[in-house]
Amino acid sequence: MLDTVLFRLSHDPILATGLGIAVVLVLGLIAVIVLLLRKPAAVPDPEAEQRLRELNARLDAMGGWLQNSHSQLQQTVNSRLDAVSQNLGESMKTTTKHTTEHLQQLHARLAVIDSAQKNITDLAGTVTSLQNVLSNKQSRGAFGQGQLEAIVADVLPKSAYAFQYTLSNRTKPDCVVFMPDSGPLVIDAKFPLEAMTALRAAETDEERKFAVARVKQDITKHVTDIAGKYLIPGETQDIALMFIPSESVYADLHEQFDDLVQKAQRARVMIVSPTLMVMAIQVIKQVRKDAAMREAADQIRTEVGMMLKDVTLLSDRVRKLQNHLNQTNADIDSILVSTGKIEKRAGKIEALEFDADTPGSADLIGTPIRKLGAAE
Repeated sequence: MLDTVLFRLSHDPILATGLGIAVVLVLGLIAVIVLLLRKPAAVPDPEAEQRLRELNARLDAMGGWLQNSHSQLQQTVNSRLDAVSQNLGESMKTTTKHTTEHLQQLHARLAVIDSAQKNITDLAGTVTSLQNVLSNKQSRGAFGQGQLEAIVADVLPKSAYAFQYTLSNRTKPDCVVFMPDSGPLVIDAKFPLEAMTALRAAETDEERKFAVARVKQDITKHVTDIAGKYLIPGETQDIALMFIPSESVYADLHEQFDDLVQKAQRARVMIVSPTLMVMAIQVIKQVRKDAAMREAADQIRTEVGMMLKDVTLLSDRVRKLQNHLNQTNADIDSILVSTGKIEKRAGKIEALEFDADTPGSADLIGTPIRKLGAAE
């Protein structure tokens, strides 16, 4: 739009800018004035011709001024367009750089979100699988049995427990722990979880009331079954353990159904959570260790008596050795006395002077020897 040529003035294009349009309007106005002022050329009028020449001169001057103004305006517009283009280019580069950085950050965050979503999906699948396990009675029994086996096998030796042990009444509890000097301790891991799950899922008062009644009924029946099947007088312990493989279910049971817990205790069935089961197994381990030490007390006493005899015999032998050492020291002292005497006599013999030219030297030599022998 800025480069549209309206007309040419003195071979210079007049563009369709604001100033070009103004120039066109001014020229049109001047042309109208000239036509109005112009008279018929019947008689030449010197004054009119003079005015026309002056008007033409003014128009030429105005055209030159307009041309100069147009050139300056075009130059200014071009410079400003160049500046705007440069600024726009730099702004586009900066914007592109920032956009690229933001896209990279966005891709990184999307990768993190994808990873988190994958983890959440895996977790949801795990929770769903666990829910399916806990919703099925047989699967839940296997889950509780596995957790119980892990707790017991981690603390006690293999000879101290048995799984699916057959009692005299042909029942097979989930686990028995053999106690010293008495019958085995029975542990059951089949807790009725359906009623507790229904209680948690209850939304209305009617559903909650029905779920509470079901919890009481199911747990009471399970406690009665444990006491009737696994508490055999003279064969098993006086109490049995009912294992709940969930700390939250155990807490809800104690918080909302304390009467059931007390009823189970009166029936000699102790309800335990995984934490309490670990503590109970640790106590049983210590009891078995104390019983083993008591069983080994006689053997320990016998071994200690034999050790005392060995120590007495060792003391006698040390005394004999001491006597032998004392006798050896006395013999060594006697030997040293004899050695000292021999050294003295050798010194006396060495102090004698032998001279072959002296008469009777042989007698002199022999006389002391005999004396020494007589002295001995």
